[in-house]
Amino acid sequence: MTEPLRLGIAGLGTVGIGVVKIIRRHAALLEARTGRPVVITAVSARDATKDRGVSLKDYAWETDPVALATRDDVDVFVELMGGHEGPARLATEAALAAGKDVVTANKALLAIHGQDLAERAEANGSVIRFEAAVAGGIPVIKSLTESLAGNEITRVMGVMNGTCNYILTQMEATGRGYNALFEECGKLGYLEADPLLDVGGIDAGHKLALLASIAFGTKPAFDDVKLEGIQRIAIEDIRHAADMGYRIKLLGVAQRSARGLEQRMTPCLVPANSPLGQLEGGTNMVVIEGDAIEQVVLRGPGAGEGPTASAVMGDVLDIARGLRISTFGQPAKTLSEEPAAQTGLPAPYYVRMALQDKPGALAKVAAALGDAGVSIHRMRQYDHATTVAPVLIVTHKCTSAMLEQALEALAATGVVEGAPVALRIEEL
Repeated sequence: MTEPLRLGIAGLGTVGIGVVKIIRRHAALLEARTGRPVVITAVSARDATKDRGVSLKDYAWETDPVALATRDDVDVFVELMGGHEGPARLATEAALAAGKDVVTANKALLAIHGQDLAERAEANGSVIRFEAAVAGGIPVIKSLTESLAGNEITRVMGVMNGTCNYILTQMEATGRGYNALFEECGKLGYLEADPLLDVGGIDAGHKLALLASIAFGTKPAFDDVKLEGIQRIAIEDIRHAADMGYRIKLLGVAQRSARGLEQRMTPCLVPANSPLGQLEGGTNMVVIEGDAIEQVVLRGPGAGEGPTASAVMGDVLDIARGLRISTFGQPAKTLSEEPAAQTGLPAPYYVRMALQDKPGALAKVAAALGDAGVSIHRMRQYDHATTVAPVLIVTHKCTSAMLEQALEALAATGVVEGAPVALRIEEL
């Protein structure tokens, strides 16, 4: 009889309990698919007395996740605690030092400490799998490391935070503003304990750093990800973008150019009729472009008990089958340190401003843009009942540096009220 694969699960929240349920419900199926039993031997969480809706009496209990990670009857340490420091990091390091394999859903841990952990894993003959850390149930890590491994990846982009996508699509559907929908998400339990992780783009930025590392063979560099959240997006931007055939998404983009590796998680306009433009609610989508495959679009649930636990189990079953792949798709010591692109590839931009309604104002705006090398592709002025007119401009392609120079010049014209809103238009 083939020896069972023995799991130790640290963290019994939504995802951890989801994993327990799958193993209890599908024990025979998992064994049939891997050729060996997959069993849980021990678990760990802060509160052993909490009712989690599923019996845990068959498993040993460890109050210390480090002790769990180093037990003799644990082959795979399943880390579902979260956090890039503290118990999650210490227990993961302990598991690797003990020669255990690790399956984790912890995007922050890997985005910040991934290179070090990958080197530790390889030094001890272990593997780290983290499908559940990026885009929930969407098999994007597996796609990049396996199915698309024969491609030179040219661009990876996606909507990878369901809360932000929910807010933006509900703004358009209901006409409600950002603040009202932010409060609703809090009441519905859609926000992290620190909401800035969601609406500030940090959570999605962690995910982008991991995808970029695999796609381009670079060391994870979360500090190089340009982050901008959705807090400044107004209902006017949602409506004006729709008028011009676009929708606004918190979009992650990673691509390599002569300038270096560009990584940004920022609000962007995308064509409304594109796959990304049609994405609704809390759903995630990742688009991968490669020289042989051209473009692949992966769409699915980005969070939740079932989808995320499904991703964890996919990694567990690969280990049970004997599949062993380097953490980021190639040996850790071969990952390069790519310089961060200081200026992204040129793109068109959407610019909204409040312009004083007086003679010569538009001429000053055009001159400020022109002096910065930014040309106007389209311009629209909306009806207004005050002395300030809402004006929209779509530029021709320009660099972010040129646009920043133009925005500074606009502020000096004396005819623009407040700070203009500028969003990149991502071409698909």
